[in-house]
Amino acid sequence: MGEEKKTEKPNFKVDLNAYSSVKKVVGVVSGKGGVGKSFVTASLAAAMSKQGYTVGILDADITGPSIPKMFGLKGTTVGTEMGLMPMEAPGGIKVMSLNLLMQDDSAPVIWRGPVIANTVKQFYSDVYWGDLDFLFVDMPPGTGDVPLTVFQSLPVDGIVVVTSPQELVQMIVKKAVTMANLMKIPVLGVVENYSFLKCPDCGKEISIFGKSNVDEVAKDNNMDVLGKLPLDPEFASMSDEGRFYEIDNTYLEKAYEKLKNL
Repeated sequence: MGEEKKTEKPNFKVDLNAYSSVKKVVGVVSGKGGVGKSFVTASLAAAMSKQGYTVGILDADITGPSIPKMFGLKGTTVGTEMGLMPMEAPGGIKVMSLNLLMQDDSAPVIWRGPVIANTVKQFYSDVYWGDLDFLFVDMPPGTGDVPLTVFQSLPVDGIVVVTSPQELVQMIVKKAVTMANLMKIPVLGVVENYSFLKCPDCGKEISIFGKSNVDEVAKDNNMDVLGKLPLDPEFASMSDEGRFYEIDNTYLEKAYEKLKNL
């Protein structure tokens, strides 16, 4: 009998833009929408930029991009012989988002999954990122085409899971963590958003979405809690006004330390 042929696993990795170098790629994920994933992505990027790191944000939430608006970026980007040029936000943060390629940033993106997934890969391979210490990938919610593509195609060094204090949190977080484990992507930890509202008069913390159970969820999934974010009207207002870089989000200090040691 002849030797059995070994079936090689397909390699889905895509090459980074030839004129760029990225030291660490960090994905920001959530099991469901509406939990403030883009806010956390922007917070991590702004904080690391202020600490002297070179930072980029790849907005992989193709059908619901919000990063450009948060940083006050408008207009369309241009292409050069080195690749598509990301737009530069305050602090030197480089941003690439589908909104920066469209004449009308309010037009809906009615694309099928494979097209969206290929666009995300092109944002990595065809964009001139330059030399970055961190590239943060703001992913769409869930475990569909785009998160799968990012995990398979990009050299992701770790992910941050974003959640909120609701009864279904444990199941939803478990889905995201399980997917990461199956793809052999390290989970850096979990961030709970909308954790509380601080009374402007007495300073009392009010849990308007129910009691937090993120510590139990983190323990069950063997990961760290990287921060608990409040509902802050000032944060929301500054995001809407495109002044995100002015926000000093001190609630994610554990996350910043984790990134520095990555």
